[in-house]
Amino acid sequence: MHKDFLKLSDHTPETVRHLVNEAVKMKKKPDGKKPLAGKTIGLIFTKSSTRTRTAFEAGMYQLGGQVVNLRPDEIQLTRGETLHDTAKVMSRYLDGLVVRTFSQDDVEALAQYASIPVINALTDKYHPCQAIADYATLLGHKKTLKGLTMAYIGDGNNVAHSLIMGGAMLGVSVTVATPEDYRPAQDVWKTALAIAKKTGAKLTLTGKPAEAAKNADALYTDVWVSMGQEAETKKRRKDFAGYIIDGALLKKAAPGCIVMHCLPAHRGEEIAAGVIDGPQSVVFDQAEYKLHAQKAVLKLFVGDT
Repeated sequence: MHKDFLKLSDHTPETVRHLVNEAVKMKKKPDGKKPLAGKTIGLIFTKSSTRTRTAFEAGMYQLGGQVVNLRPDEIQLTRGETLHDTAKVMSRYLDGLVVRTFSQDDVEALAQYASIPVINALTDKYHPCQAIADYATLLGHKKTLKGLTMAYIGDGNNVAHSLIMGGAMLGVSVTVATPEDYRPAQDVWKTALAIAKKTGAKLTLTGKPAEAAKNADALYTDVWVSMGQEAETKKRRKDFAGYIIDGALLKKAAPGCIVMHCLPAHRGEEIAAGVIDGPQSVVFDQAEYKLHAQKAVLKLFVGDT
């Protein structure tokens, strides 16, 4: 098994399915075991976080381990120390590194130089831990992933990339509705299509939210403006007008459709308040599953060191 958790496609569908199943199991029936007792992970977060940081910290404590917060303004990376040297030194102190930053290349470099597992807690290209939580949420509510269809409405961003890849690996069909200029990266889409051919998942791109939502078992969206894109806010709000999960769109989905959002949410933009706070929303269950998804990842990767 690949020692790091940087993107889903580094791993087999069996590993991804194991993580999803483990997250559901942990939520359903905590066993009280402490498989990471005596282990310490470091958190390097150069992007702000509410759920991901809290889930990793709480999850590590629940598994018996400890966390060291390596604040960017307090470590030497900001003064020019190389990723190489940082990775080498941290490998002498810690049992794993959890990194949330802008560049996927930076996470890949840290993993290359470190002898300990490196876990991607979000980059501009991928958010693999979120995808584990997402599919654990879907499995927890639907009891099976077989034959399900997920409709993603909005920006073809890091969350969408990992959601697409996860669907391809788990056999869940994913339809992405996004403006043409905001479609998922071609390399991600091409890799996911190749995997989907083997698992039977169907991946579809469209510019029409109503088309994507038709008979979907889950509707999913994310913010229109991600971290680092604030200068594009006005343009993005214009470009994404109409790409909203509202009551009208929800009616086009399958009976029993669940509504998902990775949070934070902007009510009235990408999702209507009446939908995110409505009876078909599982958004806060989804947030809770992040805790268990993070624990599943920590147990598998850090526990093996």
